[in-house]
Amino acid sequence: MLKIEDFQAIFLIASLVGTLAIASPAFAYLLPPRSSERFSELYILGPSRRDEGYPSNVRVNETYGVFLRIGNHMGSSAYYAVYVKLRNQSEPLANATAGTPSPLPVLYEYRVFLVDGEVWETPVNFTLRGFSFKGDSCFLENLVLNGVDMHVGKMASWHSGGEGYYLQLFFELWLYDFKAESFSFHNRFVGIWLNITS
Repeated sequence: MLKIEDFQAIFLIASLVGTLAIASPAFAYLLPPRSSERFSELYILGPSRRDEGYPSNVRVNETYGVFLRIGNHMGSSAYYAVYVKLRNQSEPLANATAGTPSPLPVLYEYRVFLVDGEVWETPVNFTLRGFSFKGDSCFLENLVLNGVDMHVGKMASWHSGGEGYYLQLFFELWLYDFKAESFSFHNRFVGIWLNITS
C-alpha cells in the first residue's frame, strides 16, 4: 500500500518530466546548435600579425617575415603538413576545382598535430639571395627560409602590367589520412606575391 509521501514523489517526478517535455522547444532556441560543418583554416598574416603589411617589394639580402596559421575545425584531432613552394607567373598553382596540388617541388615543410578547435601559428622569415637581371628577366639563385638556405633557380619575366618581376611564395595544406597512412592535399593554399627589386 502506497503512503502519501510516495504519491508526492510520483507527482513531483511526473510534473518535472511534463515541464521538461513542454519546455524542450524553448531550449532549442536558447542553446546554439553545434555546427556540423568541418573545415580547416590556412592563412597568412603580416609582420604585425594582422591582415595587412605583407612584404611585396623585396630587395636582395633583406629578411622579411610573415606569420602562418592553421586552424582545426574538423570535429576531431588532425595531423597537418604545410608544404612551402615558390613559383613564377607561368608556373602552376594548386587547382582548387580539381583538388590537386601544384606539381612544383617542396622547398620547406611544417608538420603539426592539432586538437579540434586549436589554432597554430609560426613565423616565416625569408630572404632572397643571388639575383641577376638580364633583359626582361630576373634570375633568383637562392631562397633562405627560416635560416635554411636552398637553391631555387627561378626565372621571373618582366610583368609590364604590374611593373615588376614577380615570384609567389605559397603554402599548401595537407591532411594525414590514417587509413591510407599518408598525407593528402587538403585543397587549401595561400600565397603572397613578391616583386623583386634590385
